[in-house]
Amino acid sequence: MSTGPILYDVAGPEEKRRERLISWVLGVVVLLGAGALIWRLAANGVFDDRWRILIEAPPNFAGYEVQHIWMAIFRGLGSTLLAAVISLPLALLLAVALVSLRTSPFAVVRGAVAVAVEVFRALPVVLVMLFGVLVLPGASPLMAVVFGLVLYNGAVFAEILRAGIAALPKGQTEAAQSLGMGSFLTYRDIQLPQAVRMMLPSLIAQGVVLVKDSSLGYIVGYAELLRQVSRVTDALTNAAYLLPLLAVGAAVYIALNIALSRLAVWVQRRSARTRRTVAATPLAPIVED
Repeated sequence: MSTGPILYDVAGPEEKRRERLISWVLGVVVLLGAGALIWRLAANGVFDDRWRILIEAPPNFAGYEVQHIWMAIFRGLGSTLLAAVISLPLALLLAVALVSLRTSPFAVVRGAVAVAVEVFRALPVVLVMLFGVLVLPGASPLMAVVFGLVLYNGAVFAEILRAGIAALPKGQTEAAQSLGMGSFLTYRDIQLPQAVRMMLPSLIAQGVVLVKDSSLGYIVGYAELLRQVSRVTDALTNAAYLLPLLAVGAAVYIALNIALSRLAVWVQRRSARTRRTVAATPLAPIVED
């Protein structure tokens, strides 16, 4: 039986019926809106033969097979995932370094790191990628994309971790200090691990943003998913094929983001179950010799 504070009354039968009615009404409105949108698209001739490009070779285009289209899309997906897989751990390492420097005993270091974090957060990701092309000697498009994603998302991750550390009870720091632990040990062994666990869903949510921001590599010439779609459309010499190919690209991004979001939910639930199990485990008795 919960002994915590009661924030609101439990809904009664009348309130539950009202909630169900509102849910049904909103559901019907959403379905009607979707139906109206589909009808309007059909009236504009969107659902025509252009969608057959996904299952068979286009007419009057000898030598081009539908397998080439899907191979190009999968290559673009692989490039998108490659940029994300490289950038994500580097951004997390940068975030930990920035948060660690924010706890420095020197005010000059703390101020410089705070300014750097605010600057990286304020700059658009594509602008940081362009800086990477100009700053890094002989930078490839992949290096420029990773450069932009790491700097921007590292600053955002750092702020997320800092918020988690600030949310910890002050008593934990005081208890660590009473045990003789210095500020660095307190930060490394107590504050940072708890902040990571507490803010893990937010960190994974920002990872979703990182995956989506990889599409901005199109600006610096990186052959990610959207750029591959554009290349296929140019090869087919028919702008009408752009819509089904963009729909495939959108579906891929949606699937990736849903998978990462479900991962965040799973991690959060697993972490909560682990904490409950540890809290419920009785301590072993101390046996004196």
